[in-house]
Amino acid sequence: MSGSYDDSIGVEVSSDSFWEVGNYKRTVKRIDDGYRLCNDLMNCIHERARIEKGYAQQLTEWAKRWKQLVEKGPQYGTVEKAWCAFMSEAEKVSELHLDIKGALMNEDFEKIKNWQKEAFHKQMIGGFKETKEADDGFRKAQKPWAKKLKEVEASKKAYHAACKEEKLATSREANSKADPALNPEQLKKLQDKVEKSKQDVQKTKEKYEKSLKELDNATPQYMENMEQVFEQCQQFEEKRLRFFREVLLEVEKHLDLSNVVSYKNIYRELEQNIKAADAVEDLRWFRANQGPGMSMNWPQFEEYSGDLNRTLSRREKKKPADGVTLTGISQTGDQASQPNKHSSVSSYEKNQSYPTEWSDEEPNNPFSSSDANGETNPFDEDTSLAVEVRVRALYDYEGQEQDELSFKAGDELTKTEDEDEQGWCKGRLDSGQVGLYPANYVEPIQ
Repeated sequence: MSGSYDDSIGVEVSSDSFWEVGNYKRTVKRIDDGYRLCNDLMNCIHERARIEKGYAQQLTEWAKRWKQLVEKGPQYGTVEKAWCAFMSEAEKVSELHLDIKGALMNEDFEKIKNWQKEAFHKQMIGGFKETKEADDGFRKAQKPWAKKLKEVEASKKAYHAACKEEKLATSREANSKADPALNPEQLKKLQDKVEKSKQDVQKTKEKYEKSLKELDNATPQYMENMEQVFEQCQQFEEKRLRFFREVLLEVEKHLDLSNVVSYKNIYRELEQNIKAADAVEDLRWFRANQGPGMSMNWPQFEEYSGDLNRTLSRREKKKPADGVTLTGISQTGDQASQPNKHSSVSSYEKNQSYPTEWSDEEPNNPFSSSDANGETNPFDEDTSLAVEVRVRALYDYEGQEQDELSFKAGDELTKTEDEDEQGWCKGRLDSGQVGLYPANYVEPIQ
């Protein structure tokens, strides 16, 4: 009989107290919640690791793209070097964020996974061993007290029913005295009913008081047993809470770059490179290499030479071997032997070729719309006419930057520029807004 006893059947829970029958299940459920919280924390760290990896990739792509743009652009000298220092900073910070990603996954994630495996032991029938042990412990501690509580509830119910019956019998007897139609025999039966109901009240009351006293006597032992099982659950939960605190502190250390020496050095070096930019030095270099400081072989009177079959034109004269000068101009004096101090940082010196003869309509003018290598430059304006094409969005896209468009799947817009090497197109919404969007998010409208 005791084996099939259910301590929660027939007992009405009157409050939300832990001591009520069955309310210990919240403590048992906390063990299962601890296992799920380990999964949640691992998912949280995994998502952060993906963010760190994505940010590192974006920094690398940004640095590569803008380093090429700056090197091909018109900026020169020490300011160009300072500008490029930002790209070097991004590459170094990218490496640090990849290190963060590795620490989160290889250390923190794995640590939680291993602790979870050691702390929670799955059963063949489902659930965890720790959960079952706690539930069995509470059930065993509560079973005797719950049985007595059930007896108290039953005796109380019987007592209250007897009281109700007594009150009803007394009321009927009082009403019968005023009824002349009742004979003495009927009146005697009503009086006997009242007397019997009073005896039942007294009997049920004594039983109710007795069962309640037995319950009161069993309560201290019940509380002690429940406290003992509860304390075991508290100790198990304390281990989890302390472990979570330890892991979160380690995650914080991995995320905090402010204490990383190499991180501080990156920005110390960046600041030095920026402060090293010297406008006067750059202007002096430009004057000497691109401006009035360049040497010039001014036209001079030349006697006719009979040994030559013809006179060389200025265009046909040999270019000097060193430096970039106009045709027929040779370096003389100190300028011929002076090394070029800015040869390693000048975009123009590396990427521009100058005409052999000055002309207002020279097609290879360095200030024209295309550079000497035939590649477009982001600092030059495109003078070619792009063919506009109507396209339809395949997916929703939310612009991440101010120069990006946002649209929903099925929206139509106009592509104004073809896809670049980064996979972006320029387009215009029907509202008139112009911006960039991913090329693979749309398809041409047939």
